[in-house]
Amino acid sequence: MLKFSAFRSNRPLAALMGVVLLGAAASAGAAAPLLQEGKKTLYQRVLTTPGCNLYAEPGAATGVAQPAFSRFYVYAAQARGKTNWVQVGPDSYGKTVGWLDKSCTVDWKMQLALAFTNPAGRDRTLFFKDRSSLDAVLNAIDPVEKIAPVREALKTRGKAPGIVAQEPELYVDMQKHFYLLPILSGEEVMTEAGFRMRVLDVASVGIDPVRTQDGAGGAGGHPGADVSSSEQRVNQIKGFSAAVVFVIDSSISMDPYIDRTRDAVRRVYAQIDKEKLGDRVKFGLVAFRSNVKAVPGLEYVSRVYADPNTVKDGADFLAKVSGLSQAKVSSSLFDEDSYAGVMDAINSVDWRNFGARYVVLITDAGAIDGTNKLSSTGLNASQVRLEAGKPGVAIYTLHLKTAAGAKDHAHAEAQYRDLSTYGATNVSLYYPVNAGDVNEFGKKVDLLANAITSQVKLAYMGEDAVGSAANAATPGRKPANADQKMQEDAQLVGNAMKLAYLGEKIGAQVPPVFQAWIGDRDLIKQNVPSTEVRVLLTKGQLSDLADVMRKIVDAANQGLISSSDMFNQLRTLAATMGADPNQLKQANRKLGDMGFLAEYLEGLPYQSEVLNLDEESWKSMDGLAQEKFIRTLTTKLRHYQIYNADADRWVALAKDSDQRDYVYPVPLEMMP
Repeated sequence: MLKFSAFRSNRPLAALMGVVLLGAAASAGAAAPLLQEGKKTLYQRVLTTPGCNLYAEPGAATGVAQPAFSRFYVYAAQARGKTNWVQVGPDSYGKTVGWLDKSCTVDWKMQLALAFTNPAGRDRTLFFKDRSSLDAVLNAIDPVEKIAPVREALKTRGKAPGIVAQEPELYVDMQKHFYLLPILSGEEVMTEAGFRMRVLDVASVGIDPVRTQDGAGGAGGHPGADVSSSEQRVNQIKGFSAAVVFVIDSSISMDPYIDRTRDAVRRVYAQIDKEKLGDRVKFGLVAFRSNVKAVPGLEYVSRVYADPNTVKDGADFLAKVSGLSQAKVSSSLFDEDSYAGVMDAINSVDWRNFGARYVVLITDAGAIDGTNKLSSTGLNASQVRLEAGKPGVAIYTLHLKTAAGAKDHAHAEAQYRDLSTYGATNVSLYYPVNAGDVNEFGKKVDLLANAITSQVKLAYMGEDAVGSAANAATPGRKPANADQKMQEDAQLVGNAMKLAYLGEKIGAQVPPVFQAWIGDRDLIKQNVPSTEVRVLLTKGQLSDLADVMRKIVDAANQGLISSSDMFNQLRTLAATMGADPNQLKQANRKLGDMGFLAEYLEGLPYQSEVLNLDEESWKSMDGLAQEKFIRTLTTKLRHYQIYNADADRWVALAKDSDQRDYVYPVPLEMMP
């Protein structure tokens, strides 16, 4: 029996990926759904399989056909003769809509699901009919020998022995073509090549991109792989355009780099005008400094000088940024509020008008951490990177390693390598500029601007730049020098953005309903992930998660003074949450064993930094390690506030469900 689900939403799906986490309390006075076996907060839910009908009563003569893979909560179970029935509702707040024959449903207990990464720079994911066929590839000394005949058969005949489906060639835009890859089971293995890979039993179904306004759930029956022709792609790719927004540090000492950036854009615009690409490549600029309450003379934390949507041409851009110059006073810290500038670019620019979307961060300083009182965003590098991923923005960082910042270089590099890891390709777009050399900096700006412009030119000329394998770099080959690496990275990111653009314009769809086995990484380049994990949380769950995290942070701050005080407070908190007092008295209990968030996090494929913490481990940390633990939780808490306010990405997974059961796709790395 197949186990899968898909839904429509009355809100934009915005890259929704995942499986429902239940546990919301039923409305006061209303009956709650049945709990999952052994759980205290997670309710039972089921998925309908093809041909399932909803009946007013068990054994009724006629019923209403349900869209395949609709999700329901289970409120009651009843046997009628040889048939087992379940009473179901669209949410966990007491509303029931009828009865389903249990035999046409599948229990939906998993908390996770997968979504494809952008296929640029890797081969398309293959779905194997059985695990043994996949294991044969992973256990091969040379997996290419196993995969090459399969790829050739798929290319020439459209099918291959043992293969159920393959990933679309174009990137599937989750906002337009929602799909789920629920995990039915899985295991982490070590491949013959020495990489850890998850072998997963998954299922999938595509949904009609035309969504109803009532939040109806159900699956459409569609061909799975992209079936667009080369001619269609060529015609569509001609409309590909790019926006490049420079986010530049305008603190003291930055005038030479500001001037050189202006010069680079001036020259690029001259070339753009010559090749008549003025309406296809646009530049913008955001400047940032630091906290103006600490130093009022800085004038601003972040300021948009040029929005690419309003820039007419090179002269207009230069006029808009003509007033930009370095600050007249020093900031209170060497680090500047880089994240404020990047977030301003992400949130102030309407990126929807462009296929390629770039931010180029230019700074000689590290970024103020989100937990610092001078931070205007409250976010760290990983959180800003995740926010950039929502509109599909790639962040380049040109880090000016000047002598003045020598003590800051290592810390800043770690921040910016994280910030500039482009999720679609898993490549870090961080490039140091040795000694802050203005000429080297200018060369890099020129190279980057010209590479992006050339990509748009090729698209305008009708280049059919799709197909991940054709655009993939040769495995194991290293670029000859830093400039070549920068060019190859730019090409890889550009290809990823073209795949996303064509997928949206043409309407790429996932394969039709199936169950199969996959690896979560490229079968040849096994360091490259092919899937991402999301966990869906309801508003109530997100609120509970934030509340408990906040109390743990408060206790941890007390623990900086006394480790015993921290765990005494946590034991008291756990007792108020219903934990067994006798269990709490046992020595050196982990937070997870004390009852903190256990049901929210059970089964997640990572080691929880919070739940694995015990009193002895906390006492063994030095002060810096304890402070880092607190900072990490604090920045995640602030990101939860962003999720809560992000109305466009809260999604209804069933028709007529209560809004409190809408869910948000939380990246796995943002779980505590």
